[in-house]
Amino acid sequence: MNLSQNNLKQVSPGVIVPVYDRSLLKIRIVHLGFGAFHRAHQAVFADQLAAEHGSDWGYCEVNLIGGEQQIADLKQQDLLYSVCEMSGSHWHGRVVGVVRQALHGAVDGIEKVLAAMTQPDIAIVSLTVTEKGYCYLPSTASIDVSHPLIQHDIAHPRQPHSAPGVIIEALRLRREKSLMPFSVMSCDNMPNNGSVTRNVVLALAKAQDVTLATWIENNVSFPSTMVDRIVPAITPDSLEKITQVIGGIQDPVGIACEPFRQWVIEDHFVAGRPDWERAGAELVADVLPYEEMKLRMLNGSHSFLAYLGYLAGYQYIDECMQDQDYVQAARQLMLNEQATTLHVENVDLVAYAESLLERYWNTGLKHRTWQIAMDGTLKLPQRMLDSIRVHLAKGESFDFLALGVAGWMRYVSGVDDAGQAIEISDPLKEKLAQLVAQSVDGQARVNALLSLRDVFGNDLPDSSIFIQQVSAAYTLLQTHGAKKSVGLILQKVNKY
Repeated sequence: MNLSQNNLKQVSPGVIVPVYDRSLLKIRIVHLGFGAFHRAHQAVFADQLAAEHGSDWGYCEVNLIGGEQQIADLKQQDLLYSVCEMSGSHWHGRVVGVVRQALHGAVDGIEKVLAAMTQPDIAIVSLTVTEKGYCYLPSTASIDVSHPLIQHDIAHPRQPHSAPGVIIEALRLRREKSLMPFSVMSCDNMPNNGSVTRNVVLALAKAQDVTLATWIENNVSFPSTMVDRIVPAITPDSLEKITQVIGGIQDPVGIACEPFRQWVIEDHFVAGRPDWERAGAELVADVLPYEEMKLRMLNGSHSFLAYLGYLAGYQYIDECMQDQDYVQAARQLMLNEQATTLHVENVDLVAYAESLLERYWNTGLKHRTWQIAMDGTLKLPQRMLDSIRVHLAKGESFDFLALGVAGWMRYVSGVDDAGQAIEISDPLKEKLAQLVAQSVDGQARVNALLSLRDVFGNDLPDSSIFIQQVSAAYTLLQTHGAKKSVGLILQKVNKY
């Protein structure tokens, strides 16, 4: 028996279910990317507002590429799904009811998606499509004109395939129908994600229709956000646990996550917004310092643990936290090499670092190091390389950051410390494989990977200090493996 409106009364006591009248919800937000993170984060804020504050803001959920089964399953169970918070062995459930429509671009047709986005009540289009969904270059924070989806959308703007292309066509239709424009809100882990979204949308619009691009520039806002909640990829075991928590009812769309959640939002919306602050969100004038803090301290240390943990044979982040060298390395990375590069004010960064380590320790999460290690060519610049640039400008050392970059290089070389093959998942997977195949393991491998200017820019590959530190860390990993190398770097740093 799957979750549905008819069996909500059979859900286990203690599980929060929608007691508000779902029929009174208006579709005011179209969300692109009905993935795990959105289900566990932004939609939960909306559900809390509906349940506790009478909000009538409902969602239309859209997947453009992939996730066909998610949308089909969601439709089959009356647009309901469950979220379970995991803290060790303690799980707490909630059934989310704010979804009022669900579409898939390939299954339902892009015309239906565009029709949903041109409903008069739509005030916000939000996105969680991962970094690669923006079809942008991290080195320029603007559009990748060579991307196949972008090339298609330039040639066929009325039948868009990319997320930026769909947004532009929806805005064109709204202008044509004399409807209010909407705000475009990125909820993905990118520095200054609102500006990145604005850059790619305007660049693509200019390639299609300069007049439309000018209208978008003058009438549409692109607020930045900082989102935080650890949401591991769903597994058969976690789905079975969700079934138990909600009372023997199956939910293939269900998701499990940590109890912690945070949302910082730039308060700049052209057609209104929900009262997110009533559900615990922070509305601010400038999100960038918070984004920077989270990307460098949380995401940066997560990637550090993911690369070096996976190489050493640690399958999950909580396993890394059983190794005191990894705990100390992550702490020193955050406080000594990341926190010192930040611009955020009135935040206790020591307490923040300790809270992150405590979250990583959560044995209920089972957050795979392999999952965090995905898409490194898009993540590395904002999580580690931008901090390294600060240290280079100040003439400071960056031993743990260098080890993290070298760990990524060892990871994408495709073999862990036990000699087992690594399945690389990255938008530049073929290019990485080519560079690895054409270089000898060692300094030649480091040089080959540094040729990725879209990742490292033009400055870092020309910095002798950067090359020296990363090469030394790579040699350490090559000689001693990840586990021992982490300990050796700790000894080196603590000696001074």
